[in-house]
Formats: sequence, C-alpha cells, structure tokens
Amino acid sequence: MSQINKIGVIGAGNMGSGIAQKIAQEGLNVVVVDIKAEYVERGLDIIKQLLGEGVERKIWAEWSRSGSASMDLLLSRGRIAMEKRDFAKAIEHLTALTDHAPDFAEGWNARATAFFNAGEYGLSIADIQRTLVLNPRHFGAMQGFGRIMEELGHESDALAAYQAAAAIHPQRQGLKEAIERLEKTVSGQDI
Repeated sequence: MSQINKIGVIGAGNMGSGIAQKIAQEGLNVVVVDIKAEYVERGLDIIKQLLGEGVERKIWAEWSRSGSASMDLLLSRGRIAMEKRDFAKAIEHLTALTDHAPDFAEGWNARATAFFNAGEYGLSIADIQRTLVLNPRHFGAMQGFGRIMEELGHESDALAAYQAAAAIHPQRQGLKEAIERLEKTVSGQDI
C-alpha cells in the first residue's frame, strides 16, 4: 500500500482552512485551492491566526507556572477575582503572590492588569516594568503598556510599545489594528 504524502483541500473558507491546518500539523503537505486567489490568501490568514492562537495559549500556560502550587493558586484566585470585576480582591491576591514570588513575571503582569482595570495606571506601569525586567519578551505586558500610553494620549509611546509587542508576536490579536490606527495618528493623518 502506498503512503499518502500530499492532500488537496478544495475551498479555503473556515472549514477548508481548518482542515488544511490539521493536515499540515500532522506533517503532510497540503494544497489548498479555491475559485479565487484572494480566497486562498484569506484562508492562509485564517490558518496563521489559528496556529498563532494555539502557540499563544501554550506560551501563556508556561508563563503561568510559577513552580509552586501555592503561588499558582494565588495567581488563579487573582484572575478569577478579575473575571468577577472585583479588582480590589484581585490586587490583594496578586500582591500576596508578588510578595512571596518576586521573580515570577506573570504575577507582576497579572497585578498590572488588575491595577489597569482599577484605573491605577501608575501602579500598573510599575508592575509592567517589573514584568519586562523579569521577562523581556512578554508581549502581553508590552501591549498593556501600549494601551495605557494610548489611554493617556501618548500616541508615539503607545505605537512604540505595540510595535515592540508585534516584533515578538505579529499575530497577536488587536496589535495590527492598533499599529495601523496609531501610525495614521502619529504621522498626522486623520483616521
């Protein structure tokens, strides 16, 4: 019996792109065809996004492991409190985490998010800075810094932060749009 080493997928919509992605992840060559080249391009964009989201989930999972079950529990409780919009309780849990695990970057990043949501931008920026000292490739912290800078009206600083995050994770949701929006604003063009 001969081995299959290439598979063709007809149609590059959501379903065809998803099928092509799964086949490619299994190590087989895939040919995707559609009635227009632009449909194939759109399908490839969908595949890139789906692959990027899978990789991003794995990165966040790795970043969220402190090495201590107790510290992981504090991180989890802080995140749950944020989901419930109880930012004071989130900050309490995450402060305990940063006090007991000062070298755990994700603890600082999570607390930065809680501070941001509580409107405490200065405290959030301080925690983002600490996050980036511990993990200079933390694209989430960079994007968060960009969001704060944008909220404060510092468009050039926001753009630089978004570009730095995109240099690490170009498929990160919202970055491309933020960069395009701010490039127009910073260059003096109307949106």
